[in-house]
Amino acid sequence: MDGGSGSRFSVRQVMESRRRSSFMADVPENGVLETSMSADPEQPTPAQMGPRRSLVHMTREALPRMANYRNLRSFRAAQRPTLGELHEGVKEAKEEDTGEIQGGGGHHFKLGWIQGVLIPVLLNIWGVMLFLRLSWVVAQAGIIMSLVIIGISAAVCVITTLSLSAISTNGEVKGGGIYYMISRCLGPEFGASVGIVFAFANAVAASMNTIGFCDSLNDLLKSHGLKIIDGGINDVRIIGMVALVIMIIICAVGMDWEVKAQNVLVVIISGAIVDFIVGTLRGPESDEEVAKGFPGLSLDLFNKNLGTDYRFSEGVNQDFFSVFAIYFPSVTGIQAGANISGDLKDPASAIPKGTLLAVAISMFSYGLFVLLAGGGAMRDASGVIGDIANGTVADCMGRHCAYGLQNSYSVMQLMSVWGPFIYAGCFAATLSTALTNLLSVPRLVRALGYDKIYPGFIFFSKGYTKKDEPFRGYVLTFFISGAFLLIGNYESLDIFFDLTASLITAELNVIAPLISNFYLASYALINFCTFHAAFVKPIGWRPTFRFYNKWLSLLGFVACVSIMFLISWVTSLITYVIILALYLIVVYRKPDVNWGSSTEAQTYSTTLNSVYLLDQTNEHVKNYRPQILLLSGNPTSRPAIMQLASQITKNHSLLVCGKISEQELNYSQRSGCIKEAQKFLQANKIRAFFKLVDGLKFEQGVRGLLQAAGFGKLRPNLLLLGFKNEWLLAPNKELHEYFTVLHEAFDFRMGLAILRVRGGLDYSKFTESGEVASNPHLEAKVKSLARVASDTFINLSGAEPGVQSQPNYVKAVERTPQEILSKKKKKASTPERNLFSSAQGSPLSHDIMQRVAIFDSPPRNGTIDVWWLYDDGGLTLLLPYILTTRSNWSGCRLRIFALVNKKDEFEVEERNMASLLSKFRIDYSSLTMINNISDRPHPSTVMQFEEIIKPFRERPGAADEDVIKASELVSLQHKTERQLRLRELLLQHSKDANLIVMTMPMPRKGVVSAPLYMSWLEILTRDMPPFLLVRGNQTSVLSFYA
Repeated sequence: MDGGSGSRFSVRQVMESRRRSSFMADVPENGVLETSMSADPEQPTPAQMGPRRSLVHMTREALPRMANYRNLRSFRAAQRPTLGELHEGVKEAKEEDTGEIQGGGGHHFKLGWIQGVLIPVLLNIWGVMLFLRLSWVVAQAGIIMSLVIIGISAAVCVITTLSLSAISTNGEVKGGGIYYMISRCLGPEFGASVGIVFAFANAVAASMNTIGFCDSLNDLLKSHGLKIIDGGINDVRIIGMVALVIMIIICAVGMDWEVKAQNVLVVIISGAIVDFIVGTLRGPESDEEVAKGFPGLSLDLFNKNLGTDYRFSEGVNQDFFSVFAIYFPSVTGIQAGANISGDLKDPASAIPKGTLLAVAISMFSYGLFVLLAGGGAMRDASGVIGDIANGTVADCMGRHCAYGLQNSYSVMQLMSVWGPFIYAGCFAATLSTALTNLLSVPRLVRALGYDKIYPGFIFFSKGYTKKDEPFRGYVLTFFISGAFLLIGNYESLDIFFDLTASLITAELNVIAPLISNFYLASYALINFCTFHAAFVKPIGWRPTFRFYNKWLSLLGFVACVSIMFLISWVTSLITYVIILALYLIVVYRKPDVNWGSSTEAQTYSTTLNSVYLLDQTNEHVKNYRPQILLLSGNPTSRPAIMQLASQITKNHSLLVCGKISEQELNYSQRSGCIKEAQKFLQANKIRAFFKLVDGLKFEQGVRGLLQAAGFGKLRPNLLLLGFKNEWLLAPNKELHEYFTVLHEAFDFRMGLAILRVRGGLDYSKFTESGEVASNPHLEAKVKSLARVASDTFINLSGAEPGVQSQPNYVKAVERTPQEILSKKKKKASTPERNLFSSAQGSPLSHDIMQRVAIFDSPPRNGTIDVWWLYDDGGLTLLLPYILTTRSNWSGCRLRIFALVNKKDEFEVEERNMASLLSKFRIDYSSLTMINNISDRPHPSTVMQFEEIIKPFRERPGAADEDVIKASELVSLQHKTERQLRLRELLLQHSKDANLIVMTMPMPRKGVVSAPLYMSWLEILTRDMPPFLLVRGNQTSVLSFYA
């Protein structure tokens, strides 16, 4: 910094003449450019070239400007070039902005901190309490405890103001006030729910303050013998509705008129305050004033009024808390400036400065009034002038005293220089508060409508004129305030403070504590917003207002909630029930907004810490979860396998859907593919992550997914893919790639599962084409597809499958658990429905749905046949058990099939298997032990298998990996015959099952070729019900220990 003249935001201009540079080429090592500027007389010198072009014409780069950081939907927003435009010169589609929408680009009348914050907050806090009820507070609580009450109230207001200042300086604040701040900090759920009750509270508070004005005016008219109709409730209604209409018109005309009205009112209130102070310092002017309890300031009277004197009043025996509950609602006005944040020139500066100063001024004035009232007025006075001489003015034993701090609300008028000025101050206090409330409600409704959180508010959010005034919102506010103004019984101004009225009545004194609790709920959430944001510490939390503390904000939150229950525990519960209901509505609607709230940051922080903690935890078999990497391709193409994988992992474990694209995709193509996949997953309520790998061959892409999918302990341990139906007709290269993928899974020590269903899994022709059920050509295409799949890929041998073609079956022994270990059957529950749809969202035809949603609703009395042939760690048994715990499959019974090692130990092995299943706590309906697996298969089965392998038998010129050698068939003859025998047993026992789960034969590396292994899988699964081949990684996934 030069000469110490710089500052944090100082700007230094770089003059072109001092920073001029030139392009130089071939500069020698000594740094001297040996060239003559006059060598070519036709070449212009730099001085002759004239001014250079502006930078904007020389580069695509955008300079740092405010417009580049605005929301894209803002009318003043600009966009910097995308990375693709700068790096690749490719025009990219702009990302959609889900931020807030602000309406109206009109020219608003903007307010400074004095007119926009200081005066409105002062007018809200300087209410009727100051002129009519503060004397009663002093009488009940005494000077000391009254100051304590004011101090506690001031502390809560200051803490809330500090929190409000921190939020309002953490970025640009738009219109909407409290709602905007809470919704952008904690999210739309909290903001919208509190916003509605806050708007309702303001509308009702406007009617209540109008009623206060009408009651005072009505009393003044009565004192002069005047009335409009009956001098009572009807007069109040007439005066109130006229006043309400006038105030609504003032607000609707524009902020400038409202500001003028507020200036007049604040002058009147200030004059009334000065009137009271001067009158108290001057002292009484007549014996009548002394007899009514105003002897003037004296130290003796001050000492008498220091202590408490709680009495029966307002229908209850008063104490500190009851008096505090009556006083505190008078200071619930600190939000007045924030409510019109959209109309402020600089909300970040105006709200902290204006609100804090207003709180300081108002609390000082309240404290001063307490000292003056306590030092200059008696608690009780008879009002009899004759009692002055004998000193019995304050002696009320045996008689009723109508005057004094305890008995009269007109003490302030008595102590003032000119009593009517106090009436004027009361009028100004009530009308100013009502005016501020009426001004804030339409703006809050407009903000709710712009954000489209509750659709019902959209109609009322429309702006008119260049100032974007929400006239419809004013009409709504008028009807709400007018309705509460017209109902109830207006006996006196006590309507503000009677907190013990029955909830059954329709009087507004029942509404008063509810409205106060609405305000306090919003203050509590403001404090919690600041605490939460400061505690979570998201990167975006950078308020320029530094005088806040997160623990102080937490204390403010607790204090506000405590005061709510102190005022009225019934209305506090009602408040929370209302807010909860509104909160749940927003949660149910799930509005498509993203405001970067601290709750989102909390979610990220909590998740990250949980993942770190999980990574440091040793794995235990009891906590094993199948975490699936599903080779789904486009999820819309294979909904059946997507559905099965989701049912296995639903709400309990990880599911990653992977797609490999051999074509290299650009950013836009990748983004579009990922968005479509995520849209499908969300629409079908599948909780999964989608990973896309492009520019790699299939096996390389799978290897990349196996290596990179997940992180820490949250990474897949099971690879699930579909059976390659067309492997018999596919090029040898594709066949070997598929076979290599199976080896890759085992190389990474992962479990492996392969799913096969009739007709195949790929329905991209239908789920991605957008064709609908009413298209007859589509239905014909489906039927044709099913026929081709069955005839071409499944029944190549020409043999008719079925039990009739297999004569040499061995009858297995079947027994139920009750017959073995007296196990109970598991009850079924109602299955859930999960509707898959086309890419455009249209429902698929019934015929397609039966194939696509094959796992959606299995029969209630169906079966899942588990062929647990080899001990792979228990994964073959665990997966079908997990399925039976899902509502879709809960009606299906597990039937267990297992092999017998020795025929002569059949019963022993059966009991051992039943005991093992019992220890695993697996419910099953029957256990079948297979004791003749080693028998030779039927010749027709052998012939069918030979038809399958015929295209892959040794032939001249073929590569070794593309054929099945005779030596291989000989060395693996027993294993091959075992697969053929299993097919016969499957046809005998499981041809009617809803799902077959079988232990997958192990493809031993370097021993079995791809064609032979795929032939094994083909003969096992051909023409079978949905078939899931499973192989664990030979580590236990089941445990019978506690």
